Amino acid sequence: MDLFIYLFAALFSVLNPIGTVPIFVGLTQDDSQKERSRISLWTAINVFIILMVSFLIGKYVLTFFGISIDALRIAGGLIIVNSGFSLLSGKFNKKRGINKKIENDAQHRNDIALTPLAIPMLAGPGSISLLIAFYQEHHQMEEIIISSLAILAIAVVIFIILKSAHYLARILGASGIVAISRIVGFIVISIGIQYIVSSIINIVKGNLM
Repeated sequence: MDLFIYLFAALFSVLNPIGTVPIFVGLTQDDSQKERSRISLWTAINVFIILMVSFLIGKYVLTFFGISIDALRIAGGLIIVNSGFSLLSGKFNKKRGINKKIENDAQHRNDIALTPLAIPMLAGPGSISLLIAFYQEHHQMEEIIISSLAILAIAVVIFIILKSAHYLARILGASGIVAISRIVGFIVISIGIQYIVSSIINIVKGNLM
C-alpha cells in the first residue's frame, strides 16, 4: 500500500493534471459535452499507455536507440518551453499547422488527445524518466502489479479532472481561465527550463568525473 501511495503521489505531482485544466478548456471550448468526454477518455487512455510503456520497457527502448535520460529530458524540456510560450501569449494552436480539409473531426480530436494533452503536457519527460528509474528499483512481480494499479489510478483521476474541466471554468469565469492560463504558461516554461538546466548539469558533471 505504501508503494502505491508513493508512486501515485509522485506521478500526480509530476503530471499535474490540475494545471492542464486551462489548456483543456481552451482546446475544447467549441466542442460539445459528448466530444469533451470522448477527448477526456482518450487522453486518460493515452496517458495510461504511455506511462505503462515507459515503466515496463522505457529503459530498453532508450538503450536500444542509444538515448540517455538527460537527452530525453532536454528534448522534452524544449517541447514544454514551446508550449509554455504559446500559453503565455495566448496563441496555442489547436491544429498545430494542420489545415487538410480531408481530415474529419474525429481524427482531429484523437490527435489532440494524444498531443499536446497526453504528451508532453501530462506524460512528459519528467514522468517518463521517473518511471524508468522507479522500475530499476521495483521490478518484482508484486511491485510491478502495484505500480500498474497506481498508474491506472492516475489515469482515472485525469479523466475525472478533464471531464469536469469546463465546470471548473464556469466557476472561475473567462477572466479567471485567462489568468490561470498565463500563470500556468509561465510555470510550464519554468518546468521546461529546469529540465534542460538539470540535464546539462548532469552531463557536465558526468564528463568531468
